Amino acid sequence: MSIRVLVVDDQSLVRAGFRTILDSEDGMEVVGEAANGEEAIAAVAALAPDVVCMDVQMPGMDGLEATRRITADEASAAAVLVLTTFNREDYLFAALEAGASGFLLKNSSPEQLIEAVQVVARGDALLSPDVTRRVIEAVASRAVVAGTGASDSAASATRAGSPPAAAPARSSPELDSLTEREREVLEQLAAGLSNAEIAARLWVGEATVKTHVSKVLMKLALRDRVHAVVYAYEHGVVRAKR
Repeated sequence: MSIRVLVVDDQSLVRAGFRTILDSEDGMEVVGEAANGEEAIAAVAALAPDVVCMDVQMPGMDGLEATRRITADEASAAAVLVLTTFNREDYLFAALEAGASGFLLKNSSPEQLIEAVQVVARGDALLSPDVTRRVIEAVASRAVVAGTGASDSAASATRAGSPPAAAPARSSPELDSLTEREREVLEQLAAGLSNAEIAARLWVGEATVKTHVSKVLMKLALRDRVHAVVYAYEHGVVRAKR
C-alpha cells in the first residue's frame, strides 16, 4: 500500500516541490496540501494521511500547535515529520514535545526527504545522530535541574559515546511492568544507540531488540524511541557516567 502524505507549508512553491519529489517515489502518494495549521488539522481529518510533512512558521496556527493537536487526536494515526529552514534547538524540542516523530531541515536532499517519510511512516523516529545527542544532553541537563539524578557530565559522556549508567528510578506502574531485559533495552535507548548497536551490546539478535523496543514503547505509552530517551532521563531510569 502507498504511503499517504499531506504536505503543509505556507509557500505554494515549496508545497509543489515536495509534491513532485514524493509523488515520483513508488509506493508514496501526496493526497493533499495545506497552507497553515488550521487547514492541516482539517485535511488530516478528511484525508487520513499516514505522514504529515509539517512546516513550523506559518500564518495563523503554526506547525507546532497543529502537530500537538494532530498527535493528541486518538482518531488520527498520522505521524508528523517537521520540516523547517531553521536549525534551532527550541524548535526541535518543541516539536518533540508536541509529538512529532521526525525533524528534518528543508535543505536536506530529495533522497533524505523520501527516506524520512518512509521512516516515520513505519513508526520509527527520524533524527540525525548529532540531533539525538543534543536531545539526550538537553534532557539530561533538565533532569539535573529537576533532581532526578542525572549528572553535569551528561554532555561529555554522550559525546564520548559512553552509555548512561543505570539509576534507581522513581517507581511507577508503567516502569514496574517492564521485564529485566526490557529495562536494559530502555537504558541502551537512553544512550541513543541503534537496534544493531543494542543487539551487539546485549548479545542478542537485532530482531529480538526490535521486539523489545516495541514492547517498551507500548508499555510506557511512548510514540517512538526518541521519546523513550526523554522518558528515561525524566524518570530517573538512567544517569550519565561520572
